[in-house]
Amino acid sequence: MYPQELVEPMQKELTSVGFKELKSKDDVKQALAQKGTTLVLVNSVCGCAAANARPGAKMSLENAKNPDHLTTVFAGVDKEATDEARSQMVPFPPSSPSIALFKDGEIVHMLERHHIEGRPAEMIADNLKSAYEEHC
Repeated sequence: MYPQELVEPMQKELTSVGFKELKSKDDVKQALAQKGTTLVLVNSVCGCAAANARPGAKMSLENAKNPDHLTTVFAGVDKEATDEARSQMVPFPPSSPSIALFKDGEIVHMLERHHIEGRPAEMIADNLKSAYEEHC
């Protein structure tokens, strides 16, 4: 587990724009049981990928169509919630960071770490915006 003072700024980067932190298995189940579209960002301390995942996710919201619900779990912090979120992302292997879009509880779009790492936030945002246009 990471110290709170390390992860707090990374959490706030998302919660400040409306992402809801999911802290337990039940939180994740309830979030994914909602009707409509739900974005789940698996947050991470990884500077090489998460440093662009968070800004990319935020930039993606500058769009005419957006997910109905914005959520996040933090790998290495909220183990139970992260494990449950990842179990709902099968067949994709666990990766941090990652970003999944669900529609009525079914995964419809996935950005794995290898889609995020080494890419600028703008490219991540454009990928998500395309998914929003199709599914939201």
